[in-house]
Amino acid sequence: MASAIELIVEGYVSLRDQAALDELRTQRRTLVADLNACTGIDCTSTIQQIEKDIIVIEAGLAHLVGAAKT
Repeated sequence: MASAIELIVEGYVSLRDQAALDELRTQRRTLVADLNACTGIDCTSTIQQIEKDIIVIEAGLAHLVGAAKT
């Protein structure tokens, strides 16, 4: 079963909405930076999940760029 982020990215890819994917990736990167700055709580698993989301988003962006070249 596909994760929520995979379905969201799939939707944006089908719409060819690179700006939305870029914004989603930027938001996730900001969230990771904010969580890394936290002290006193362990956010490791949350950060790992968000980094997996970023990988999915970047794969969607790569698919868009590849499709645009053909």
